[in-house]
Amino acid sequence: MTLMPTNLCRMGRILQNLVFEDTCLTGLKTVERKMRSDTRGFLSRLFCAEELLYAGWRKPIAQVNHVRTKKKGAIRGMHFQFPPHAEMKLVTCVKGAVVDVAVDLRAGSPTFLKWYMEKLSAVNGRALLIPEGFAHGYQTIDVECELVYLHSAGYEPAAEGGVNPFDPTLSISWPLQISEISERDRNHTMIDESFKGIQL
Repeated sequence: MTLMPTNLCRMGRILQNLVFEDTCLTGLKTVERKMRSDTRGFLSRLFCAEELLYAGWRKPIAQVNHVRTKKKGAIRGMHFQFPPHAEMKLVTCVKGAVVDVAVDLRAGSPTFLKWYMEKLSAVNGRALLIPEGFAHGYQTIDVECELVYLHSAGYEPAAEGGVNPFDPTLSISWPLQISEISERDRNHTMIDESFKGIQL
């Protein structure tokens, strides 16, 4: 279901850089960037405050991270921050291709502990807009992948949280054999009945 093919008029100017679509998890959206191409290459807008406002991004960008992962099949994740440092993320792949995964950890959510996977690549121009209260991670499906993360909150080590990417409660269907994962990510705790979710 298309949330909004952005076509906003402001002072006679039509904004049409980003197209948002709802996913099966409330608040989690895919973002498709409009590519403007010519013989030189292309231009696409990674962030537009006016258009993203309608998709729920209401805070300033607090941090931008550029991540490179060299091996195909590598996993990073699944990361989040506890309140009051919970963050929205806009995740874009600018080189290679990944399967990007978001897990709903929000207490009381009808899709609590459900996950969504989307292919992001430098070619398809898609991004994932991840609300507060979600864990996020990805697996590379190409070599030499680079992602850009926009965060609505800065990194706070004391608020850092993670869920295990191999947790049987989640049963995430990673598409490739795992080639590499950090010890920190491999050792994230498993979810048990004591975990009631993140209270936002």
